[in-house]
Amino acid sequence: MPLIQWRESFKTGSPSIDFEHQKLIDLINSLHDRLEKPDDDASVSAFFGDLYAEISSHFALEEAVMRERRYAGYAEHKADHETLLDQIRDIMDDYESGTYKSYRDKLAEQLNAWFTRHFQTLDARLHGFLGQGGGS
Repeated sequence: MPLIQWRESFKTGSPSIDFEHQKLIDLINSLHDRLEKPDDDASVSAFFGDLYAEISSHFALEEAVMRERRYAGYAEHKADHETLLDQIRDIMDDYESGTYKSYRDKLAEQLNAWFTRHFQTLDARLHGFLGQGGGS
């Protein structure tokens, strides 16, 4: 069973952003599956790195659009992005050091809560603003 199930309530109204969000969720679900079979720690570590890079790239693009459009909610939105990236780095560090035993549970709890809240609040507001021609 996937860690995060795509829901209609995640839709932002922007097909390209929704596609990117679904792709990120697919990557998170793949990582979650790999953590169930931790036979190859190097593979899991590399996948953490790939996931982190994909999420960082998506956030950078979203933040560039917010700056370009002078989005009033930019600071709050960016801070929330940074929170998730910090959480992922912490999970990665814990995995690498072997100090955290239930990576799957921590990953599941933090990422599911973050994505659900972020998609339904900050991203929904941003894409509502953009859909109304915000900043144009």
